[in-house]
Amino acid sequence: MKMKKSYLAVPLSAALLIPAAGVSAHGHEDHSKMSHSSGKVSLDVSSPASDLRATLDQLLSEHAFLAVVAMQKGIDGKEDFEQAAGALNQNTDDLSAAVGSVYGDEAGEAFKEIWASHIGYFVDYVKATGAKDEDAKQKALKELDEYRVEQAAFLDKATEGRLKAADLEGGLKVHITQLLTSFDSYVAGDYDAAYSNLRIAIEHMYMVGEGLSGAIVDQYPDKFKNTKVDTPAADLRAGLNRNFSEHAALAVLAMQKGIDGAKDFDAAAGALGENTDDLTASIGSVYGSEAAQEFKKIWSSHIGYFVDYVKATGAKDEEARDMAVQELDEYRVEQAAFLDAATEGRLKSKDLEEGLKVHIDQLLLAFNSYNEKDYDKTYPAIREAYGHMYGVGEGTATAIVDQFPDKFKGAPAGMPNTGLGGAAEARSSAGILWSLLGIAAASILGFFGLRGRRSQH
Repeated sequence: MKMKKSYLAVPLSAALLIPAAGVSAHGHEDHSKMSHSSGKVSLDVSSPASDLRATLDQLLSEHAFLAVVAMQKGIDGKEDFEQAAGALNQNTDDLSAAVGSVYGDEAGEAFKEIWASHIGYFVDYVKATGAKDEDAKQKALKELDEYRVEQAAFLDKATEGRLKAADLEGGLKVHITQLLTSFDSYVAGDYDAAYSNLRIAIEHMYMVGEGLSGAIVDQYPDKFKNTKVDTPAADLRAGLNRNFSEHAALAVLAMQKGIDGAKDFDAAAGALGENTDDLTASIGSVYGSEAAQEFKKIWSSHIGYFVDYVKATGAKDEEARDMAVQELDEYRVEQAAFLDAATEGRLKSKDLEEGLKVHIDQLLLAFNSYNEKDYDKTYPAIREAYGHMYGVGEGTATAIVDQFPDKFKGAPAGMPNTGLGGAAEARSSAGILWSLLGIAAASILGFFGLRGRRSQH
């Protein structure tokens, strides 16, 4: 199969494969690493196996997000298409290096050639759509089908049959269909469907990450100290990682759409709102409905302040921009206090405020550089913002497991026998995760009489 190298010509940076504690996947200091009162990781939130799963979850889900963004930029003829494609290419490089760290450099390069080819075929599909060339679209679809077979055969062989080619082909078809449906819906102006399918595509990749990491750990148990990828604590970490990283991704995209006055802004903002609802439900499943609503009010406020910042930028109102930044600073203090109280001091306000500042600064850098057309800064900032949230997810999960250890002592449920996950299982995974918790920490609710803030704009 011929690799479409011409579409991914941006130079690649070296990838750090599996992040060590306190370091992001791109090798930078991870300020999102949250302090923990006992100074140790509880149960197996952070184990060699769950760390592998988190790394693959990050890279695979980021692939889905960046692929959709690049396809949108391509069909719209946006100036930042090359940088969006470059970020997708760098993601491929990181993922290939991760594969190579397990199976060797030669296997990593073989994986990269196959994986990169399907990105090229998506680009072909976008170009054919723009040219209204039905024959070229059908050719791209045919090549994507051929890719599925080749990629499935590679992973079947690499895992020594732990992942079956037939199941893998089905899982890869789900992935391809989700991305194409999101793109086709976008082109047709059905933006609600476009963003719904984007979210489903991102979530599906967490099933892929679980399946692939589970096969690798089963293949090399000694290398991963006989730990498991599918424990209740690891599932909690994965669910929080998904919620937090998707927030960062959708926030960046919504801000771009807002400053561009794009027709799909409302749909992008709606997807971000749905992410907030999911995160709120997660908080509620642990701490009860009253705490969940307080969390939602605080969390939603910072999204509103980002919207204020975008509006002020569009209006060239420097005073309003400064006000939005000030409000974001106030938000940090309030959000940190909430989480400190909720976790009974397991997450410290001071550390949380610093971590939230990193998050806010990353999103503002991504937006400001985009608005200034400095796209070479935009996409590294987006990737940093996305990766940062995996430290947030790990730290939050560590605190919750330490707070409610009895809820996370169950045995692993077992790996799903679906190749790399099907759409139905992907959609149900969050419900399975949070049904583990069924907890209400009523003792902390007296704290949640915090001063009111606007929940939306």
